[in-house]
Amino acid sequence: MSAKAMNVAGVMSGTSADGVDVAVVRIVPARQRPRLELLALEGFPYPVALRRAVLAAMNAAQISTAELARLNWRLGLAYAEAVSETLRRHRIQVDLIGCHGQTLYHQARAMRYAGREFACTWQLGEGGAIAAATGVPVVWNFRPADMLAGGQGAPLVPLLDYVLFAHSQRGRVLQNIGGIANLTAIPAAAKPSDVQAFDTGPGNMVIDALAQELLGRPFDRNGAAAARGNVIVPVLKKALRHPYFAAKPPRTTGREQFGREYALEFLAECRRHSNRAEDALATATALTAETIAQGYARFVHARMKAHGVDYIVSGGGARNATLMAMLAQRLAPLGCELAASEAFGLPAQAKEAAAFALLAWQTWHRLPGNVPSATGASRQEILGQVSYA
Repeated sequence: MSAKAMNVAGVMSGTSADGVDVAVVRIVPARQRPRLELLALEGFPYPVALRRAVLAAMNAAQISTAELARLNWRLGLAYAEAVSETLRRHRIQVDLIGCHGQTLYHQARAMRYAGREFACTWQLGEGGAIAAATGVPVVWNFRPADMLAGGQGAPLVPLLDYVLFAHSQRGRVLQNIGGIANLTAIPAAAKPSDVQAFDTGPGNMVIDALAQELLGRPFDRNGAAAARGNVIVPVLKKALRHPYFAAKPPRTTGREQFGREYALEFLAECRRHSNRAEDALATATALTAETIAQGYARFVHARMKAHGVDYIVSGGGARNATLMAMLAQRLAPLGCELAASEAFGLPAQAKEAAAFALLAWQTWHRLPGNVPSATGASRQEILGQVSYA
């Protein structure tokens, strides 16, 4: 099938489980790599009852099959509504939808269950429901194909990073800070096989959990509370000894390691030293900044230091001024110039949704979407499954 230009809606809901981002992208095939133009971007918070159900399912020790089935379909309807409303607001049409879904469970490495060892993942959001409600074909369930080829099923954004940001003379690091923080490293004049990517650790996940517990708010807006606090150094040092941070890439993590249970243990450690909410939030913010900087320093810097490095930040964490200040301070000695993705033509909020628009376009044209050097897969794979309208 020869590739053709298409308008594609990418739909993303991240590990923070706070809502849905929709990016509509015009994708045009070109000789070396496709060209992308952002046509529309919208964000929709989850209704209160739906977010409560998502978080309850993520944190449940046990949950009924009826509840899981209902949540899967309810999320599909929510995604369809978000896409339809985006198209209505911008008066545009799309040829295809790519939907990541809401990760409920991601086990990147093989574990024993019922007599066999295997890795597995599950993103909720019924693709058939989205296609039926919108009248548009949907590509969804992107991660399994990579995992069945020996990869970790993540990160999948590096293909977009390479298409948009590869440069002949500058090294580029694309740092996304959602619930989990992940980076993509693209050396100057890189080929796709030179791209490196991995999850650095918690992004907003621990900060948000503490803000909800201590402030009664969904997040620490602009890092204001953390800015008034002091980092509790013994707690930070202990947290940095978590084995995940020393593991070599490819690596991926999620709520299973750094979710609510981890956040409550982290808070208990903070309270042994200080009862100030601001100090706990400052320490959680420092944990995110430090693990990002350490991940870059340990596993990326040696490959990039011969060139100037643009360190481009996207995701909700890019709007946290305290986090950005901490990160800039840690990365400056490594020769990194911190920048927001807006400076390179793509709003921070759009990147992950746009990535799944591109991956859907690849799948529709029977082209691979994973980057094996990032996920650890043994080969390139066509990702996802298609629900036709």
